Amino acid sequence: MDARLATPLRALRLALGLTATLAGLDKYFNILANWSSYVSPAAASWLPFAVPTFMAIVGVVEIAVGVAILWAAPRIGAYVASAWLLLVAANLVLGGHFDVAVRDVVMSIAAFTLARACEVPGFVTSRFDATWSTAHKVTA
Repeated sequence: MDARLATPLRALRLALGLTATLAGLDKYFNILANWSSYVSPAAASWLPFAVPTFMAIVGVVEIAVGVAILWAAPRIGAYVASAWLLLVAANLVLGGHFDVAVRDVVMSIAAFTLARACEVPGFVTSRFDATWSTAHKVTA
């Protein structure tokens, strides 16, 4: 992999992983937002349980995805994040939150980009592979 891509891809991995983890944690505290208000009425009517319970489940998934991206399995975590964000965007469109839906589509594309980058030889795919500095010594 071209060494010039190391820093931007590390930043992307860190940004996506921390965003997912922190958003997941906030599902329990509602400091950043009242997350339940983003569940569309259509989606809420399909749920077999209350919206707050659903948001707690969403929080667990987002924390798991964030940990996967940051540490355990970045490629898989990034693919899951990409698909997850598209589903979130669809829900947001149903609820009329178009501005936030666009942001989530862009984040989905970023997560997909990270997942594909993880498949490039020389990109660190897990914390156990190698240190950041030695893994990116490959030059173009």
